[in-house]
Amino acid sequence: MPAFSLDPAQTAWCAELRTLAAERLRPLAERGEPGHVNRPLLTELGRLGLISRLFDSGALDLCLMRESLARACTEAETALALQGLGAHPVHAHGTPEQRERWIPAVSDGSAVAAFALSEPGAGSDAAALALAAEPDGPDGDGDGGGWRLTGEKCWISNAPEADFYTVFARTTPDAGARGVTAFLVPADRPGLTGSPLEMLSPHPIGALRFDAVPVTRQDVLGTPDQGFRVAMSTLNLFRPSVGAFAVGMAQAALDATLAHTTAREAFGGTLADLQTVAHQVAEMSLRTEAARLMVHAAATAYDTGDPDVPRRAAMAKLLATETAQYVVDAAVQLHGARALRRGHPLEHLYREVRAPRIYEGASEVQRGIIAKELYASYRKARESDEGAL
Repeated sequence: MPAFSLDPAQTAWCAELRTLAAERLRPLAERGEPGHVNRPLLTELGRLGLISRLFDSGALDLCLMRESLARACTEAETALALQGLGAHPVHAHGTPEQRERWIPAVSDGSAVAAFALSEPGAGSDAAALALAAEPDGPDGDGDGGGWRLTGEKCWISNAPEADFYTVFARTTPDAGARGVTAFLVPADRPGLTGSPLEMLSPHPIGALRFDAVPVTRQDVLGTPDQGFRVAMSTLNLFRPSVGAFAVGMAQAALDATLAHTTAREAFGGTLADLQTVAHQVAEMSLRTEAARLMVHAAATAYDTGDPDVPRRAAMAKLLATETAQYVVDAAVQLHGARALRRGHPLEHLYREVRAPRIYEGASEVQRGIIAKELYASYRKARESDEGAL
C-alpha cells in the first residue's frame, strides 16, 4: 500500500477511534490522577480491544491508533503505547509460558507493563548500561545458573506502579551492546523497589532500584547477551509510532488554531483575515502533513520488511516530534495568554509535546542513526560497484 494513501476502512476506523477517545476515554482520563497509572482507563482500553490489537497489527495500524487517540485524548494514547512498549518484548521474544502469563493480562488492562532501559548514566547511550546481572550459581531448575540484578533504572514510564518490567541488564562486563540481556521481572520480585519522579509530562514516570534482585533462565527474553537486539527491535517498531503520537498532537493544535483564528475578532476582522496569521497556519499544516507522510512511510517499511527500517524510523520520529513542538508552540502564540491558562487544551499539549523529542532516542540520537545508516548504505553501494568492475 502506498505510504501516502489510506483506504476508506482505515479512514473510517481512525474517525471511530477519535470518537471513542472523546466520548469514552477522555472522561476516564480526566478523573485520573496525574503522575499515576490510570487503571480504569486501561481497563476501558482493554474492553475496547485496543490493547490486544497492539499485538495483532502491524506498525501502520499502531501509528493510526496512536495518532487518532492523541488528537482527542493524549492520556489514552500514552496509556495504550506504554502497554505496548513494555509488553512487546514479551510478545515478540518471550517463551510460551511468559506470553501466556502476561500478554492476556496486559491486553485486558489488568496488568501494567513497563520498558526499563534508561539509567541515570545511560540514557541516549543505551549500550553503556551499568545495571549488573551477576551470576548467582545454579537456579535449581536444571537449566543452568541465574543472576542477581544490582543497580538502578531511571526515567521509566509506568514505574513504580507497573506489575512487571522488561529490564535490560549487563551480563557480560565491558562488552558494550553485546553483553546485555533482557529479563522479564515481576514487580513483586524481592529486592526491587521504586519511587515516582515529578516530571513535566503528566503520565507516570519513576526510578527503580535493584538490590540483588534474583532472576533465572526462565526470566530471560530472547537469548542471554543478545538483549540489545530485543531493545532495538522494539524501538524500531515504536519510534515511528512516537512520531504518530506527535502528529496527533500537532493536528489537535492545528484544529484548535483553525477554530480560534476564524472566530477571534481583531483589527476589524478575524485573525484568519490577517495574512501573517494565515501564512503561519499554512506552515503549521504543511509541516504536520509532511510529518504524517514520513511516519506512514516508516511504518509501511517496517510492515513490508524493508531493510532500511532503522533509518526510516529515526527520520519519522525526528521529523514528527520536532514538527509537533513547532506546531504546538505556534498554536499557543496565536491563541495568546488564554492558551497558558492551566487546564486549556493547548497548555496540556505544551507540556506533553516536549518529552517525545527526548525519550526513545533524543533528536540528536536520531540524527546519528540517520547518518550512520546513510554512510553504511553508501559504502555498501560503492563496494558493490567496485566489485562489478
